[in-house]
Amino acid sequence: MYIQRKTLLFLALPLALAVAAAYAQWILFGLPPVPVLEASGSGPSGFPAWLRITHYVNLLFLVLLVRSGLQVLMDHPRLYWNVHCTPGTEWLRLTPIEVPHDRVWTSKDDSRYLSPWLGLPGFRHTIGMARHWHFLSVLFWVGNGLLFVALLFATDQWQRLVPNSWQIIPDAWAVWVHYATLHLPPEPNGFYHYNALQQLTYFGVVFILAPLAILTGPSMSPALTNRFRWYPKLPGNRQIGRSLHFLVMSAFVLFVIGHVAMVAITGFVQNMNHIVVGTDDTSLSGIYLGLVGLGVILVVNVLAHRLAWRQPRFVQHVAKAIVTPVMWLLLNRSVPVAEFPGEDISPFFWANGKLPTSEEWKALADDDFKDYRLKVYGLVESPVELSLDDLRALGKQTQTTLHHCIQGWSGIAEWGGLPLEVLIKLVRPQPTAQRVVFHSFGDGVEFSTGESNGRYYDSLPMANAMQPQSLLAYEMNGETLPHLNGAPLRLRVENQLGFKMVKWIESIEFVADLQDVGEGEGGYAEDYEYFGELANI
Repeated sequence: MYIQRKTLLFLALPLALAVAAAYAQWILFGLPPVPVLEASGSGPSGFPAWLRITHYVNLLFLVLLVRSGLQVLMDHPRLYWNVHCTPGTEWLRLTPIEVPHDRVWTSKDDSRYLSPWLGLPGFRHTIGMARHWHFLSVLFWVGNGLLFVALLFATDQWQRLVPNSWQIIPDAWAVWVHYATLHLPPEPNGFYHYNALQQLTYFGVVFILAPLAILTGPSMSPALTNRFRWYPKLPGNRQIGRSLHFLVMSAFVLFVIGHVAMVAITGFVQNMNHIVVGTDDTSLSGIYLGLVGLGVILVVNVLAHRLAWRQPRFVQHVAKAIVTPVMWLLLNRSVPVAEFPGEDISPFFWANGKLPTSEEWKALADDDFKDYRLKVYGLVESPVELSLDDLRALGKQTQTTLHHCIQGWSGIAEWGGLPLEVLIKLVRPQPTAQRVVFHSFGDGVEFSTGESNGRYYDSLPMANAMQPQSLLAYEMNGETLPHLNGAPLRLRVENQLGFKMVKWIESIEFVADLQDVGEGEGGYAEDYEYFGELANI
């Protein structure tokens, strides 16, 4: 793992200063007094069943979220504060590899594997499965969290978490001085009260950390950020949002470790009875039931791993049934309009995918694509074959937009080409045509196996193809489209992730549905790498 020294200092300095200040106070003035809270009849008493259940469900889905999130992260194991993702500018690198300069190094070459003990699904590479588990988990985690907060304020349990006096600040500091200097303070009975530092910590986790996790996730959505350009500017840019998302995840992990440690140190048996069975005694029932609950979480994670590798189509279809309608409702109505000034164009743009190996494409490339003809066919009134000159004659649109790769990297580039809407109007699709399929000269390769199942293809619903920023690009940054970026023609559709933007386009087909297109899931990556068909986040 590589981390810049200044970033390490930035992350570690606040904690180091807090520990140093605690030791200074202890040495100079002694340990500060800690208020002792006695059990009383006022305020909440005990942990009701709904709180214990949502607490457990939160842990279950948090584990799934963290493990699948780590798998997603390792597909591009670099974190940046800049949106351009230029190699060498990352603040955290979770790979020992520095990007070589003597050969083509694609973003897929840069991906790393994770052990299934750590990542979900782990073992082999598959961002498709990791994303399905991540989005399935986040929907249930958010739903459980909203239910928790609603019941919190519908009962008197909110008084446990929400401070009602600024006195909590000096009281929490007093508790911290004890902990930091390895002196356990007098602990209240958690069945009735938390100490001040506990209360502040739990308040921060529920009302600051969790909302940050929810808000930084959508900052990586092409549908949202390319519709509302101000949204990713809230954290600064897409990569800052991604970095903050990672830091929030790390904070959750550190909290869980610290929380479990304190539960064990301050009276493990009694604390387990509090949160597992809702009693204030020292019987062993809480420990036994707690171990059963942890066993269930372990079984769920093992099952998730096995389903990912043995029944990937089942997982894909479950995610499609549950996640896709939510994402469609929240994100797919957003028309991409955001553009960037020329000075924001990225100095580096990651390559993804290998150059086509077909002799046909090589022969066309050797002659600068003078004999290239784009074939447009299927359910259209006027099928056509168009050269690059023909496409240029139909009109040109330029747009400087932010590219979102499913792997996590991003980059800004100017694209020039024919609006797809113009071509659609030219060929006049029949009323039964509902999807546009883009066929590539390039081979599709299953990254988990390295094998090919034919040429790459993907599709768009007609409505998305008609968006104002759906473009057949033949130029990049004011120059002829480079071979590695998709020459002679590539698709740009700015409310989607990059794998939908087919490069090296050979032909375009209009179809009624996806039944006879590959395996029927929407595209090559959806068919063989089990990506989600909806790619707006």
